[in-house]
Amino acid sequence: MASKKNNNYLDFIPIINPQNDWSEDEEGVVTIHMVHRGFYAAIAQKFFHTPRVSHIKLDEYGSFLWKELDGRRTVGQLAQRMKEQFGDKAEPLYDRLVHYMQILHNNKFILFQGKDRVKP
Repeated sequence: MASKKNNNYLDFIPIINPQNDWSEDEEGVVTIHMVHRGFYAAIAQKFFHTPRVSHIKLDEYGSFLWKELDGRRTVGQLAQRMKEQFGDKAEPLYDRLVHYMQILHNNKFILFQGKDRVKP
C-alpha cells in the first residue's frame, strides 16, 4: 500500500504563468495583463464587447511578492522575504500569504512547480 503524501503549502514553489504578460511602473507597481482565451471569451468579446485583455494592478505587497517569484523560492521562503520587507505590517503573514497565493493560483496568474502543467 502506498503511503499518502502530505503536501505542505509552504513547500510549494510558485512560478509566474507564462501565458500572462506583466509590467512594472516607475513606482514599482506590477500590472498583470491577462489575455482572455477560449470559446466563451471569444463570444463575450464579439457580442458583449468585453475586453480581450484585462489589466490587474497589484498593491504594494502583491507587487513585491510578484517580483520575488523566481521559480526557486518556496512559499515559506517568500513569507520570510515579506517579513524582512514589511515587518509587522505583513501580519498575519502566513494566513494572508497562503490566501493570496491561492487567489493567484485560482486565477491562473501563477502555477506551482511540479503540481501544474505549463502550456506553451
